[in-house]
Amino acid sequence: MQNLHKIKQDMCDIGRRIYNRQFAAANDGNITVRVSENEVLCTPTLQCKGFLKPDDIALIDMTGKQLSGRKKRSSEALLHLEIYRQREDIKSVVHCHPPHATAFAIAREPIPQCILPEVEVFLGDVPITKYETPGGQNFADTIIPFVQRTNIMILANHGTVSYGETVEQAYWWTEILDSYCRMLMLAKQLGNVSFLSGQKSQELLDLKDQWGYKDPRNTSDYEDCDICANDIFRDSWAESGVERRAFPAPPAVKTSASAAPTAAAAGNEAALVKAITDEVIRQMQKS
Repeated sequence: MQNLHKIKQDMCDIGRRIYNRQFAAANDGNITVRVSENEVLCTPTLQCKGFLKPDDIALIDMTGKQLSGRKKRSSEALLHLEIYRQREDIKSVVHCHPPHATAFAIAREPIPQCILPEVEVFLGDVPITKYETPGGQNFADTIIPFVQRTNIMILANHGTVSYGETVEQAYWWTEILDSYCRMLMLAKQLGNVSFLSGQKSQELLDLKDQWGYKDPRNTSDYEDCDICANDIFRDSWAESGVERRAFPAPPAVKTSASAAPTAAAAGNEAALVKAITDEVIRQMQKS
Protein backbone atom coordinates (compact mmCIF):
# COMPACT_ATOMS: atom_id res chain seq x y z
CA MET A 1 0.00 0.00 0.00
CA GLN A 2 1.37 3.41 -0.96
CA ASN A 3 2.11 6.04 1.66
CA LEU A 4 0.32 9.03 0.13
CA HIS A 5 1.62 11.44 2.75
CA LYS A 6 5.22 10.46 1.92
CA ILE A 7 4.54 10.93 -1.79
CA LYS A 8 3.10 14.38 -1.08
CA GLN A 9 6.22 15.24 0.92
CA ASP A 10 8.37 14.15 -2.02
CA MET A 11 6.33 16.39 -4.34
CA CYS A 12 6.85 19.33 -1.98
CA ASP A 13 10.59 18.63 -1.92
CA ILE A 14 10.77 18.64 -5.72
CA GLY A 15 8.73 21.86 -5.72
CA ARG A 16 11.35 23.50 -3.51
CA ARG A 17 14.17 22.27 -5.73
CA ILE A 18 12.40 23.61 -8.84
CA TYR A 19 11.89 26.99 -7.17
CA ASN A 20 15.43 27.19 -5.76
CA ARG A 21 16.91 26.40 -9.18
CA GLN A 22 14.75 29.22 -10.64
CA PHE A 23 12.96 26.75 -12.86
CA ALA A 24 9.59 28.25 -11.85
CA ALA A 25 8.96 31.90 -11.05
CA ALA A 26 6.06 32.96 -8.81
CA ASN A 27 3.39 30.24 -9.12
CA ASP A 28 4.70 28.64 -12.33
CA GLY A 29 4.97 24.90 -12.86
CA ASN A 30 3.08 21.81 -11.74
CA ILE A 31 3.85 18.31 -10.46
CA THR A 32 1.78 15.14 -10.45
CA VAL A 33 2.18 11.55 -9.25
CA ARG A 34 -0.07 8.72 -10.37
CA VAL A 35 -1.05 6.66 -7.30
CA SER A 36 -3.59 4.26 -8.80
CA GLU A 37 -5.21 3.37 -12.11
CA ASN A 38 -7.63 6.29 -11.81
CA GLU A 39 -6.07 8.59 -9.18
CA VAL A 40 -3.37 11.24 -9.48
CA LEU A 41 -1.91 13.59 -6.88
CA CYS A 42 -1.62 17.12 -8.32
CA THR A 43 -0.11 20.40 -7.11
CA PRO A 44 -2.51 23.35 -6.73
CA THR A 45 -2.92 26.27 -9.08
CA LEU A 46 -1.74 29.80 -8.20
CA GLN A 47 0.73 28.69 -5.55
CA CYS A 48 4.52 28.97 -5.46
CA LYS A 49 6.09 25.53 -5.77
CA GLY A 50 8.83 26.54 -3.33
CA PHE A 51 6.45 26.69 -0.38
CA LEU A 52 4.16 23.70 -0.84
CA LYS A 53 2.83 21.70 2.10
CA PRO A 54 1.49 18.13 1.87
CA ASP A 55 -2.08 19.22 2.56
CA ASP A 56 -1.90 21.61 -0.43
CA ILE A 57 -1.80 18.63 -2.81
CA ALA A 58 -5.08 17.73 -4.52
CA LEU A 59 -6.29 14.30 -5.64
CA ILE A 60 -7.83 14.10 -9.11
CA ASP A 61 -9.08 11.35 -11.40
CA MET A 62 -7.91 10.55 -14.92
CA THR A 63 -10.46 12.94 -16.43
CA GLY A 64 -9.13 15.87 -14.40
CA LYS A 65 -12.02 15.94 -11.93
CA GLN A 66 -10.88 16.90 -8.43
CA LEU A 67 -11.69 14.22 -5.86
CA SER A 68 -10.26 15.85 -2.74
CA GLY A 69 -8.04 18.68 -1.53
CA ARG A 70 -8.63 22.11 -0.04
CA LYS A 71 -7.00 23.89 -2.98
CA LYS A 72 -7.92 23.78 -6.66
CA ARG A 73 -5.76 21.53 -8.81
CA SER A 74 -3.37 22.90 -11.46
CA SER A 75 -5.01 24.26 -14.60
CA GLU A 76 -2.50 22.30 -16.73
CA ALA A 77 -3.30 18.87 -15.29
CA LEU A 78 -4.63 17.64 -18.67
CA LEU A 79 -1.08 17.67 -20.05
CA HIS A 80 0.03 15.30 -17.29
CA LEU A 81 -2.99 13.04 -17.67
CA GLU A 82 -2.38 12.64 -21.41
CA ILE A 83 1.17 11.46 -20.69
CA TYR A 84 -0.16 8.88 -18.21
CA ARG A 85 -2.67 7.66 -20.79
CA GLN A 86 0.02 7.28 -23.43
CA ARG A 87 2.67 5.72 -21.16
CA GLU A 88 1.54 3.16 -18.57
CA ASP A 89 5.08 2.92 -17.18
CA ILE A 90 5.10 6.57 -16.11
CA LYS A 91 4.24 7.41 -12.50
CA SER A 92 5.20 11.10 -12.24
CA VAL A 93 5.25 14.21 -14.44
CA VAL A 94 7.03 17.53 -13.83
CA HIS A 95 6.33 20.69 -15.83
CA CYS A 96 8.24 23.93 -15.28
CA HIS A 97 10.07 26.75 -17.07
CA PRO A 98 13.84 26.21 -16.70
CA PRO A 99 15.32 29.37 -18.26
CA HIS A 100 18.03 27.94 -20.50
CA ALA A 101 15.89 25.13 -21.93
CA THR A 102 12.97 27.55 -22.27
CA ALA A 103 15.24 29.87 -24.28
CA PHE A 104 15.48 27.03 -26.84
CA ALA A 105 11.67 26.75 -26.66
CA ILE A 106 11.31 30.44 -27.46
CA ALA A 107 13.94 30.39 -30.22
CA ARG A 108 12.58 27.04 -31.44
CA GLU A 109 16.16 25.90 -31.80
CA PRO A 110 16.63 22.10 -31.85
CA ILE A 111 18.83 20.71 -29.09
CA PRO A 112 22.18 19.63 -30.62
CA GLN A 113 23.16 16.00 -30.19
CA CYS A 114 26.52 14.21 -29.86
CA ILE A 115 28.18 16.80 -27.63
CA LEU A 116 27.88 15.80 -23.96
CA PRO A 117 28.06 12.10 -22.94
CA GLU A 118 25.62 12.47 -20.02
CA VAL A 119 22.96 13.90 -22.32
CA GLU A 120 23.34 11.07 -24.81
CA VAL A 121 22.98 8.48 -22.05
CA PHE A 122 20.19 10.04 -19.99
CA LEU A 123 18.18 12.15 -22.45
CA GLY A 124 18.87 11.39 -26.09
CA ASP A 125 17.16 13.54 -28.69
CA VAL A 126 14.82 16.14 -27.16
CA PRO A 127 11.87 17.18 -29.36
CA ILE A 128 10.10 20.54 -29.44
CA THR A 129 6.30 20.39 -29.65
CA LYS A 130 4.16 22.71 -31.72
CA TYR A 131 2.67 25.64 -29.79
CA GLU A 132 -0.83 25.57 -28.33
CA THR A 133 -2.44 27.77 -25.68
CA PRO A 134 -1.73 26.10 -22.32
CA GLY A 135 -4.46 24.45 -20.27
CA GLY A 136 -6.78 22.72 -22.71
CA GLN A 137 -6.84 19.31 -24.39
CA ASN A 138 -5.32 20.74 -27.58
CA PHE A 139 -2.30 21.74 -25.51
CA ALA A 140 -2.16 18.27 -23.95
CA ASP A 141 -2.33 16.63 -27.38
CA THR A 142 0.87 18.34 -28.55
CA ILE A 143 2.90 15.70 -26.69
CA ILE A 144 1.33 12.71 -28.45
CA PRO A 145 3.72 12.52 -31.46
CA PHE A 146 6.74 12.29 -29.13
CA VAL A 147 5.73 10.81 -25.80
CA GLN A 148 6.55 7.20 -26.68
CA ARG A 149 10.11 7.99 -27.80
CA THR A 150 11.44 10.35 -25.13
CA ASN A 151 11.17 11.12 -21.41
CA ILE A 152 11.42 14.89 -21.79
CA MET A 153 10.07 17.46 -24.22
CA ILE A 154 10.42 21.17 -24.82
CA LEU A 155 7.05 22.88 -25.14
CA ALA A 156 7.28 25.62 -27.79
CA ASN A 157 7.27 29.13 -26.26
CA HIS A 158 6.42 27.65 -22.87
CA GLY A 159 8.84 25.40 -20.96
CA THR A 160 9.56 21.72 -20.45
CA VAL A 161 7.72 18.58 -19.38
CA SER A 162 9.54 15.50 -18.14
CA TYR A 163 8.34 12.23 -16.69
CA GLY A 164 9.57 9.05 -15.05
CA GLU A 165 8.95 6.22 -12.62
CA THR A 166 9.31 8.53 -9.58
CA VAL A 167 8.89 12.25 -9.02
CA GLU A 168 12.63 12.64 -8.45
CA GLN A 169 13.48 10.84 -11.68
CA ALA A 170 10.99 12.98 -13.58
CA TYR A 171 12.69 16.08 -12.18
CA TRP A 172 16.20 14.80 -12.99
CA TRP A 173 15.63 14.95 -16.74
CA THR A 174 14.67 18.63 -16.48
CA GLU A 175 17.75 19.49 -14.44
CA ILE A 176 20.06 17.67 -16.85
CA LEU A 177 18.49 19.38 -19.87
CA ASP A 178 18.66 22.90 -18.46
CA SER A 179 22.26 22.43 -17.36
CA TYR A 180 23.13 21.20 -20.86
CA CYS A 181 21.38 24.14 -22.54
CA ARG A 182 23.35 26.52 -20.35
CA MET A 183 26.62 24.79 -21.33
CA LEU A 184 25.69 25.09 -25.00
CA MET A 185 25.12 28.82 -24.65
CA LEU A 186 28.42 29.33 -22.82
CA ALA A 187 30.34 27.28 -25.41
CA LYS A 188 28.69 29.30 -28.18
CA GLN A 189 29.93 32.49 -26.53
CA LEU A 190 33.46 31.05 -26.53
CA GLY A 191 33.10 30.58 -30.26
CA ASN A 192 33.12 26.82 -30.80
CA VAL A 193 31.00 23.73 -30.16
CA SER A 194 32.85 20.45 -30.81
CA PHE A 195 30.81 17.37 -31.71
CA LEU A 196 31.51 13.74 -30.90
CA SER A 197 31.84 11.41 -33.87
CA GLY A 198 28.96 9.16 -34.85
CA GLN A 199 31.02 6.17 -33.74
CA LYS A 200 31.66 7.60 -30.27
CA SER A 201 27.99 8.52 -29.94
CA GLN A 202 26.97 4.98 -30.82
CA GLU A 203 29.36 3.72 -28.12
CA LEU A 204 27.46 5.83 -25.59
CA LEU A 205 24.16 4.30 -26.71
CA ASP A 206 25.69 0.85 -26.32
CA LEU A 207 26.84 1.74 -22.78
CA LYS A 208 23.34 2.97 -21.99
CA ASP A 209 21.98 -0.43 -22.97
CA GLN A 210 24.63 -2.26 -20.93
CA TRP A 211 23.86 -0.17 -17.85
CA GLY A 212 20.19 -1.04 -18.09
CA TYR A 213 18.84 2.44 -18.79
CA LYS A 214 15.59 2.31 -20.70
CA ASP A 215 15.46 4.28 -23.92
CA PRO A 216 11.88 4.82 -25.13
CA ARG A 217 13.06 5.38 -28.68
CA ASN A 218 12.78 2.36 -30.96
CA THR A 219 15.98 0.65 -32.07
CA SER A 220 14.66 1.04 -35.62
CA ASP A 221 14.93 4.81 -35.12
CA TYR A 222 18.69 4.44 -35.47
CA GLU A 223 18.70 2.43 -38.68
CA ASP A 224 20.32 4.48 -41.46
CA CYS A 225 20.14 7.44 -39.10
CA ASP A 226 22.75 10.09 -38.47
CA ILE A 227 22.35 10.40 -34.69
CA CYS A 228 24.26 13.67 -34.53
CA ALA A 229 21.97 15.34 -37.05
CA ASN A 230 18.74 14.88 -35.05
CA ASP A 231 17.11 12.53 -37.56
CA ILE A 232 14.76 11.08 -34.92
CA PHE A 233 12.36 14.05 -34.64
CA ARG A 234 13.32 16.13 -37.67
CA ASP A 235 10.09 15.31 -39.50
CA SER A 236 8.23 17.39 -36.87
CA TRP A 237 10.31 20.55 -37.27
CA ALA A 238 8.30 22.21 -40.04
CA GLU A 239 4.99 21.94 -38.18
CA SER A 240 6.57 23.19 -34.93
CA GLY A 241 8.51 26.03 -36.56
CA VAL A 242 11.82 24.49 -35.47
CA GLU A 243 14.93 25.35 -37.45
CA ARG A 244 18.68 25.33 -36.87
CA ARG A 245 19.82 28.91 -36.45
CA ALA A 246 22.28 29.12 -33.56
CA PHE A 247 23.75 25.61 -33.72
CA PRO A 248 24.36 24.21 -37.21
CA ALA A 249 24.51 20.51 -38.00
CA PRO A 250 27.84 18.78 -37.28
CA PRO A 251 30.39 19.62 -40.02
CA ALA A 252 30.76 15.98 -41.10
CA VAL A 253 27.02 15.53 -41.62
CA LYS A 254 25.87 15.69 -45.23
CA THR A 255 22.16 16.48 -45.37
CA SER A 256 20.16 17.67 -48.35
CA ALA A 257 20.63 21.22 -47.08
CA SER A 258 24.36 20.84 -46.43
CA ALA A 259 25.52 18.49 -49.19
CA ALA A 260 28.89 18.85 -50.85
CA PRO A 261 28.84 21.34 -53.75
CA THR A 262 28.36 19.94 -57.23
CA ALA A 263 31.06 20.11 -59.86
CA ALA A 264 29.18 22.91 -61.58
CA ALA A 265 28.95 24.90 -58.37
CA ALA A 266 32.62 24.31 -57.68
CA GLY A 267 33.44 25.51 -61.20
CA ASN A 268 31.36 28.67 -60.75
CA GLU A 269 33.10 29.38 -57.46
CA ALA A 270 36.54 28.99 -59.08
CA ALA A 271 35.50 31.30 -61.91
CA LEU A 272 34.32 33.92 -59.41
CA VAL A 273 37.60 33.75 -57.49
CA LYS A 274 39.57 34.13 -60.75
CA ALA A 275 37.47 37.12 -61.83
CA ILE A 276 38.02 38.88 -58.49
CA THR A 277 41.76 38.14 -58.62
CA ASP A 278 42.03 39.48 -62.19
CA GLU A 279 40.20 42.68 -61.20
CA VAL A 280 42.45 43.22 -58.19
CA ILE A 281 45.56 42.81 -60.37
CA ARG A 282 44.12 45.18 -62.99
CA GLN A 283 43.45 47.88 -60.39
CA MET A 284 46.96 47.46 -58.96
CA GLN A 285 48.50 47.89 -62.45
CA LYS A 286 46.50 51.07 -63.01
CA SER A 287 47.90 52.59 -59.85
